Amino acid sequence: MSRLIASLTLAAGLLTSASVSAVEISISCSALGKEYEICKQGVDAWASKTGNTVKIVSTPNSATERLALYQQLLAAGAGDVDVFQIDVVWTGILADHLQDLTSKGQGVVGEHLPAMVETSRVNGKLMAMPWFADAGLLYYRKDLLDKYKRPVPQTWSDLTETARMIQEGERKEGKGDFWGYVWQGRAYEGLTTVALEWIASYNGGTIVDEKGEVTVENPKAVEALKTAAGWVGAITPEGVLNYTEEEARGVFQAGNAAFMRNWPYAWALAQGADSSIKDKVGIAPLPKGGADGRHAGTLGGQLLAVSKYSKNADAATDLVMYLTGQEEQKRRAVQGSFNPTIVSLYGDADIAKANPFIGDLADVFANAVARPATVTGQNYNKVSTEFFNAVHQVLSKRAEPAQALNRLDRDLKRIKRSGWQ
Repeated sequence: MSRLIASLTLAAGLLTSASVSAVEISISCSALGKEYEICKQGVDAWASKTGNTVKIVSTPNSATERLALYQQLLAAGAGDVDVFQIDVVWTGILADHLQDLTSKGQGVVGEHLPAMVETSRVNGKLMAMPWFADAGLLYYRKDLLDKYKRPVPQTWSDLTETARMIQEGERKEGKGDFWGYVWQGRAYEGLTTVALEWIASYNGGTIVDEKGEVTVENPKAVEALKTAAGWVGAITPEGVLNYTEEEARGVFQAGNAAFMRNWPYAWALAQGADSSIKDKVGIAPLPKGGADGRHAGTLGGQLLAVSKYSKNADAATDLVMYLTGQEEQKRRAVQGSFNPTIVSLYGDADIAKANPFIGDLADVFANAVARPATVTGQNYNKVSTEFFNAVHQVLSKRAEPAQALNRLDRDLKRIKRSGWQ
């Protein structure tokens, strides 16, 4: 009897020990496209491996709304979320509230795309780990280009002409709600990425240059915005002024647009079994702003960071290292077409089979246009907000491009007056 009691006591002690060591970690995951589903699979695998549990906190699809939510939580020192999924331009904005991951990432961070690592550092410290890379891309209907005997557009002028031709042709055949080109036009961070692509493609700069000088008021930028404003109501629906990524994808995936600007995540969804355009889609770099322009996709992507207010920072950090590791990044690339940040995975045969275009994207990322987040530091959000609001005024015909950029130049210089940092 004494042995039995001793055994039961030991078993109870082991169970108590296990329950004490097991913790619950909360992570914010975007619900954009398949992100929530793919994220849940990853965190569930980590939970099964470690004995911990994970609670997923869903966040707004709008990047601007998501950042505002994060800032509200962190400013209050709330420990509600242990791991934050953050945009590549938010590291500097949120750094004061994040754990320094330098020591944990030291052995592996060199395996990641240098541009993504750069977005993860603040003052030399690794404040986040790269999770997946993004750059703006042009999606097109291969079947419709064949039908109308048109090549993949290389310039915005080519795209405008081809989109109009296909739109007119499809509407004559009874598709009254068919459009030539859809993209993200709501006044939010997504419009900053899209409009930066237009301006950079015309060699009009990046709003604020690497020396911190405001450069947005120039003839090339005016030309770029004039071109884009001309699409609205012509080859692009008026409703685009309220589109985020998912609204644009919804129109394109329903078969109601010839071209779409979006991030790589949309590929897996367009190729899904329930997609009306499965096997009819191609991907290419975004068009140039003319013969002397350039293909310009804005650098995007997401990082994972640990809150300074996490009560389980070690476990939270372990989750981050697992989710950003090679095995998990490969799974996410194959199942969700999320582009790896680990360079060696761009030569992986399984990823190439699932997403034939991924191998070609290393060059797109290498030449992607960075938003001026590093140089403007804590002021980036103000800069971006002023920029996308000015662009939205042009697109909605409430201001002429030259007028809007002149006013924007004054507003940005006012923000800079006391220094970007």
